[in-house]
Amino acid sequence: MEQISPPQLKEWLDQSGAGARGKPLLLDVRESWEVDICRIPESRTIPMGSVSVRFNEIDRDAEVVVICHHGARSFQVAMFLEQQGFARVYNLYGGVAAWSQQVDPSMPTY
Repeated sequence: MEQISPPQLKEWLDQSGAGARGKPLLLDVRESWEVDICRIPESRTIPMGSVSVRFNEIDRDAEVVVICHHGARSFQVAMFLEQQGFARVYNLYGGVAAWSQQVDPSMPTY
């Protein structure tokens, strides 16, 4: 598992497309009430407590960026996914809190 910073993820998302590296699957593992406050566009939500029974819904061949509030829960989920055989997993270092500070200051925080 690799750590990816919010600016690195933003660059990846901005540059993905024709002839470039494809977009990653953004996996938000926060609870629904947290996602209701703020989220990175196009992220898919599977709360951390459900990942162990729902990880088969995730494409094993995709590059997966795991997201949470500050990066701790997503780190644990990313490690779990690697243990399940996912090879291209990234943890968003600092989570949506860092995203709101470093990439999108208009994003609501909590």
